[in-house]
Amino acid sequence: MDIHASTASPAVIRRSDYRAPDWLVPDIALRFELDAALTTVRATLSVTRNGQHDRPLRLDGDGLVPLEVRVDGRVLDQAEWHLEAGALILTLPNDAHQVETLVELAPERNSKLMGLYASGGLLCTQCEAEGFRRITFFPDRPDILSRYSVHMSAAKARFPILLANGDPVEQGEGDNGRHWAVWNDPYPKPCYLFALVAGDLACNADRFVTMSGREVQLGIWVKEADLPRTAHAMQALKNSMAWDERVYGREYDLDVFNIVAVADFNFGAMENKGLNIFNSRYILADPDTATDIDYDGVEGVVAHEYFHNWSGNRVTCRDWFQLSLKEGFTVFRDQNFSADMGSHAVKRIEDVRILRAGQFPEDSGPLAHPVRPESYMEISNFYTATIYNKGAELIRMIALMLGPERFRAGCDLYFDRHDGQAATCEDFVRAMEDGGGIDLGQFRLWYEQAGTPRVRALMAHDPASGTVELALTQSVPPTPGQPEKQPMAIPLRVALFDRATGTHHGDELLKLTQAEQRFTFPDFAAAPVLSINRDFSAPVIVDSDRSQADLAFLSAHDDDPFARYEAMQQLMVNVLVGRIGGQSADDAAVVDAIRHTLTDSTLDPAFVAEAIRLPSEAYLGDQMHMVDPDAIHAARDALQHRIGAELEPLWRDIHARLRANGFSLSPAAKGARKLRNAALHYLVASGAADGPAIAFDQFSQADNMTERQAALGTLANGESAERIAALDIFYNRYRADPLTLDKWFQTQAFAFHPGTVDLIEELGRHKDFTLTNPNRVRALYGAFSGNQWAFHHRSGKGYRLVADCILALDPINPQTAARLVPPLGRWKRFGPERAGLMQAELRRILDRPGLSKDVLEQVRKSLD
Repeated sequence: MDIHASTASPAVIRRSDYRAPDWLVPDIALRFELDAALTTVRATLSVTRNGQHDRPLRLDGDGLVPLEVRVDGRVLDQAEWHLEAGALILTLPNDAHQVETLVELAPERNSKLMGLYASGGLLCTQCEAEGFRRITFFPDRPDILSRYSVHMSAAKARFPILLANGDPVEQGEGDNGRHWAVWNDPYPKPCYLFALVAGDLACNADRFVTMSGREVQLGIWVKEADLPRTAHAMQALKNSMAWDERVYGREYDLDVFNIVAVADFNFGAMENKGLNIFNSRYILADPDTATDIDYDGVEGVVAHEYFHNWSGNRVTCRDWFQLSLKEGFTVFRDQNFSADMGSHAVKRIEDVRILRAGQFPEDSGPLAHPVRPESYMEISNFYTATIYNKGAELIRMIALMLGPERFRAGCDLYFDRHDGQAATCEDFVRAMEDGGGIDLGQFRLWYEQAGTPRVRALMAHDPASGTVELALTQSVPPTPGQPEKQPMAIPLRVALFDRATGTHHGDELLKLTQAEQRFTFPDFAAAPVLSINRDFSAPVIVDSDRSQADLAFLSAHDDDPFARYEAMQQLMVNVLVGRIGGQSADDAAVVDAIRHTLTDSTLDPAFVAEAIRLPSEAYLGDQMHMVDPDAIHAARDALQHRIGAELEPLWRDIHARLRANGFSLSPAAKGARKLRNAALHYLVASGAADGPAIAFDQFSQADNMTERQAALGTLANGESAERIAALDIFYNRYRADPLTLDKWFQTQAFAFHPGTVDLIEELGRHKDFTLTNPNRVRALYGAFSGNQWAFHHRSGKGYRLVADCILALDPINPQTAARLVPPLGRWKRFGPERAGLMQAELRRILDRPGLSKDVLEQVRKSLD
């Protein structure tokens, strides 16, 4: 039976069914005869029975056929083993055996990019979550921890560099132009962390001396021509290693640490022990091809994968339901690292914007799931914003409630207690309780309940007593499988501002644990202004009775940068949602608040650029019961035009004044570029006759990609001769550089241009578009599905284009195809006409025979 057929019902894996493994594999030796067309893999497993039972040994496999099976050196005949749903089943008489298998692989035909595959002349692996079973027969689950020895042999001319996990042991020359190398990893690890790379690579080599005085050899391996673009990644790696020692006391444990950049990769990067494999977009950076966002992305992802050495590798997951144990914790760690490297205020704003753009819609849609899910069909579908970004917010709330010293004590206890183990989210929370001296019983609901809590805040002032009463109520909306929710433990930082002085009486941490609670504050002769959820202390939606005047006051006076930014955003949201609903809106309040922010010389330009940014169309849609993409776009466009027109002299002055004479990655330079690009955007939006010419001049004269792409994006939104010229120039300049050409596709897919939906169809047939590279697919169709106005074109053409892409891509790369489904699944938020069109496309996908379980699960849930 074909388990990928759409008529089949893939098995549902449930957390409640977890059972310890029947057999353990303390040691595994792998011998690879590498070739792109045909690779052989001989695996020798030392297996031991786990407990008293007579169950057989089950070795998972996906598309593998054993050429040979041996037990304790004896070759078995086919009657002594059998395959069951791809797995090799062996009945073994004793408690310890040596099991050996031989299989053949065809890496160059592996378009799924899971297991061993070919990419740009390299052979490389990706095993998380269940890719190792595509390499050899093995109990492919994260709670099987093994020590690995890897022997690789390959044609030296084609594959002169042979890398694997751990430390190199020996190497030598073989026959017929082949050579070999042996690598050993002394630390037991799950098979999802196995890695191998073979190819013609050059190395940016460096060294790092750990806090105990050990020297670690560092290497970033890329194609020779890309070496000049690896300096930033190397510095980020060294900064990460030093930061993890200083902040968490975690020292690197091997003699070498290698990173390899590959062109074809389903993820951003992978934390394989000692051999991180990266999507090249998160390694390669120089001013001509990488934006400031790209540079920050390289720094953050390098840090994230390095930090996994402890929060993911040394302590790993017991099962895949615990995925946020490593990912949420490590995202929290990389966010704090990036904040320390730059601006804490701007980093927090960026992180919350990402959470709201990706995780909040997920939490309110058909694919909503808890941070620790209860079931899945395909684990690859749970690499989500909920697992990563909301998971990080859970760690942040724990850290806030504990304080720095107690949180560090809890982390130390967690690492010490579970080093070398496969742990659970519960193990982490218990370590926080034991190390930090806190009861997190109710807080555990954050791991169990899906949905974004809503907090209603109403403030009342009693002039006679001088007291203020803050009434807080909370609710968690129903989500699939969870119609009823219990109250959450929500830490909320608040401050009450004196309207006359612009100061507050102190920042307080309130702990909302009930459905309704009241808090009283004394000594207020006049009604104060409420600043709530400061620094976004909890991932909740706050509804309050604060007036536009209150929000304008906070946008000018709040000393918490995030709260100040949030007040400005809410001021804009209120105006825009009112306009969309046909109500009269006080645009002037927004214009005045932006003017005040622009002229406040005490503010960081990077913060100013964030504060004056209008809420995205998708975020505005999230504030509405029923999303009207056309009305949202019209309202936002009109407000943008007014802001541009009324403040035109300011925009011209800022744009001219912040022009730099040379490129720098200093925080000040990055902030200046950010604000200059914002000024250009508003200046063009004003309708100024010379706007396109000014944008084209920035595009032509820029000495960095940040300003060049920003100008291109601004021009791409409109109709002008400059738009056509800039797109042609950009394409011809970067057509040979795949990563930068992705920006050309992405810029057009994101554009607020009336013809975007037709342009996407044209770009899908472009000679440089390919379905085999995930980056290119994400640049075009991923970006387009995030362009609310264009994707939700009334004709339904946007839905059809994305559905066509999913159907074409699914047989090639089901993981990437499945990630395009969720935008179609939000049909319940739209009017009947659009909802019907989206449902029709989902049903069309579902009707395709042979659909992968990756896409099948997403589509079925989206239609429920």
